[in-house]
Amino acid sequence: MAQAKLSREDDHVTVDARDVYYRQLNETLRGLVQDGVGHIRLEHVFGQRYIGTNLARPVDIEIDGIPGNDLGAFMDGPRIEVHGNAQDGTGNTMNSGRIVVHGNAGDITAMSMRGGAIFIRGDVGYRTAIHMKEYRDKVPLLVIGGTAQDFFGEYMAGGMVVLLGLDLAAGEFHRASFIGTGMHGGAIYIRGEVQDYQLGKEVGVQGVEGEDRRRLEEAVRSFADHFDLDAAGILAGNFRKLYPKYLRPYGTHYAY
Repeated sequence: MAQAKLSREDDHVTVDARDVYYRQLNETLRGLVQDGVGHIRLEHVFGQRYIGTNLARPVDIEIDGIPGNDLGAFMDGPRIEVHGNAQDGTGNTMNSGRIVVHGNAGDITAMSMRGGAIFIRGDVGYRTAIHMKEYRDKVPLLVIGGTAQDFFGEYMAGGMVVLLGLDLAAGEFHRASFIGTGMHGGAIYIRGEVQDYQLGKEVGVQGVEGEDRRRLEEAVRSFADHFDLDAAGILAGNFRKLYPKYLRPYGTHYAY
């Protein structure tokens, strides 16, 4: 089993993760965070799981490669940037902080996310944003530059999700079906085309104006800043807001 190799320059530490077992890599990462290191760069990452999980203080973590499942799960404060793709469960039950992925992300991205922000430049997999939630001033934000697979926003209980479809061809529809199935809180903003049959029965559809427009513009500008894109050009597209029609969409199914 390879040992993690470290190099340090002032407050910056680079970790060579090539062939390093995920447990050892995460122990090394936690130790650096506990020591107060401000910027950590992980190089040659290839599928190691749980990177950033349960870290609870502000620290900048750069990742070159493909982190494994549950990147940033339960984390509370760090800022993670991935120069590559991410796998399943990115931001699972994330409490605060930021994750930026310059490629695609897998299934159940932002599962039960309850705070902070996630920005994905490319596409996401199935059941993204399932059971996102919010509490008082904690309103999680997920912005996706590409498109999503089925059950997008399923059982969503709070938060804000933006699906931009930047890489869809003219006239091409978003891929997901069952969008917002069981949704009972939060809001989904979709740029581009979806058909009625793709939407869950629990969601309503309306235009984006007033406070909704202000929130959307703020989210898109943050997204564009991370990926050096034209926010005004993105915002010129056609947006619709999906909202929950019911607070307890399946309440009668469990009544006695």
